Amino acid sequence: MLEGKDLILATRPFAQEVRWKSWWHLFTSVVVLAIGYFTVFMSEPWYLRLLGSVLVALTLGRIFVIYHDYLHHAILRHSVVSRAFFSLFGLFMLAPISIWERSHNYHHAHNSKLYTSSVGSYPVVTKEKFLSSPKREQRVYLFIRHPITIAFGYIFMFLYGMCLRNLFTNTGRHWDSIVAVVLHIAFGVTLVLTAGWSGFLFGFLIPYLLVLSLGSYLFYAQHNFPGVTFADKEGWTYANAALASSSYMKMSPVMRWFLANIGYHHIHHLNPRIPFYRLPEVMAAIPELQHAKTTSLWPWDVVKCLRLKVWDPVQQRMLTARELRRARFA
Repeated sequence: MLEGKDLILATRPFAQEVRWKSWWHLFTSVVVLAIGYFTVFMSEPWYLRLLGSVLVALTLGRIFVIYHDYLHHAILRHSVVSRAFFSLFGLFMLAPISIWERSHNYHHAHNSKLYTSSVGSYPVVTKEKFLSSPKREQRVYLFIRHPITIAFGYIFMFLYGMCLRNLFTNTGRHWDSIVAVVLHIAFGVTLVLTAGWSGFLFGFLIPYLLVLSLGSYLFYAQHNFPGVTFADKEGWTYANAALASSSYMKMSPVMRWFLANIGYHHIHHLNPRIPFYRLPEVMAAIPELQHAKTTSLWPWDVVKCLRLKVWDPVQQRMLTARELRRARFA
């Protein structure tokens, strides 16, 4: 039974990219994205334009996961072309490289560690910590984890959290947040001037709202799901955090393609150098990875994840909003 360091070592043979596959996946994704934008701007019926908007959003989600793999140095290392492409893509998606690398690398190093895991992820506090906090802090905490806040991840997580907040607090280190916001506004204004308000709606607003809402929920549900565990510094280990605190999100083959296998999140956290297209291969080859804690994108599983609010170390589980209210009044 492999565990801990031995389990991580067992994944290392898979942490080798197949270079032509990396380029093929990126190229075909860009082609599908171009088809989506062509449908948005060259179609007449509104329902076809809406279909194009959804295709654009889902394909942007796929390229974002590929971008995320690139920044983990899992694919296309030492390529000037890929560096230029992904630098521009990060700006386009309001997730500049400097901000994403800092926050996401920290997240991997501190995943599910109480009190220090909120950078690059959604904050989690214990029941006692929440109940002893001032009312204002409680409201802010619940607002950050609220389903509406997650649904409008475009505004709260990416435009504000990734860019504007860093623009005001750490401009010198994250100057690319300024570039991202300026380019974002320029793209929207250009679409209004050249394609009208309908072009802005179908080519800009709907795709950004959809893909960044989905992205925000994935960030949340990958580490906030029924059965997740959290630990303090003394009881925390990297391998256990990957397997016990990262979900395997079951998806249809179509969604696995559009989200580039991001559902195999427990394996990704165990070894982020594994290319996304090899994650199913790893799960099939290593039995210890086949018994992961699961969730899905079905509505009932989404509701179960969104209900979770605080960690109860006594019961070793997350409490729902209803249970938290009872504890507050008790």
